[in-house]
Parts: sequence; structure tokens; C-alpha cells
Amino acid sequence: MTVITTFKEKRREKQIKYERSVLRELSVQALKERVQQYFGSTRITSSLIMNAGVEEACYDVALEAYLLGAKFSKFGYYGEDMEKVRMRCFHEEKHLIDTLYNFLLYWGNGQEGAMSEALYYQCEQYVHVWWREGYEKGQMRHKLRLH
Repeated sequence: MTVITTFKEKRREKQIKYERSVLRELSVQALKERVQQYFGSTRITSSLIMNAGVEEACYDVALEAYLLGAKFSKFGYYGEDMEKVRMRCFHEEKHLIDTLYNFLLYWGNGQEGAMSEALYYQCEQYVHVWWREGYEKGQMRHKLRLH
């Protein structure tokens, strides 16, 4: 008897294998430094980052954005412009930005007030930087044929 596997299972296994290989190049130290760089400098977010759960949420969003960029880097390898590739995953990236922003607002206890727009732009830049880094690493992996 042979085991029957579906196409979805095979695709998911391949995706997990690729994500693991891409994440090997990422260090925890880089995650911590980037969180401090983006959210440790302002008065509102510096008090939030002291909470370990908030910091872990920032890590989760960073990893998701990094993997999203790596996943879509194959289009850039085949000649598509980076901004066009970014527009392909606009909804996913927007979801990550909104998730992080709403999480920070929830844990901010309403202290942000007028600063909420600046906080949104910080979240947007944070997600975009991680997306770009994942995109560049993924494109490099495609060039080296490590995908």
C-alpha cells in the first residue's frame, strides 16, 4: 500500500522547508535591535516595549513580514520591479501593519491620542523594512539557486 498525499500537503511541506531555510539567516539580535530602533525611541512606545508580550508581538509581525518578502521575491528574480512585487502583496502587508498598530493601541491604554498617526507610520515603516529585508534575502537565495 502506498500513502496518498495531496498537492496541498506537498506544497505546504515545501513552503515550510523554504521558510525554515530563510529564517536560518535571521538572528534574534537583529529582531531585538530593530524593535528598539523603531519603538524604543518614542515616549509612547518605549513604555509599551517594556512589556514582554508586546515585544514578542513585534517579533511575530517582523517574522511574518520577512517571510512575506522572501516568498514574493521570486517575482523580482524573474524581472519584476520591487514596487510592483510589493503591490502584489499589498493586502497581506496592510494586514500586518494594521495588526501591529491595533495591538500597540490596545496595549497603550489610550495614551497615544494625537500621536496615533505617528505610531501608524512607525508600524508601516517597521513592516516595510522587514518585508524589504526578506525580499532581498529571498532574491539572493533565488540567484544562488537555494530555493
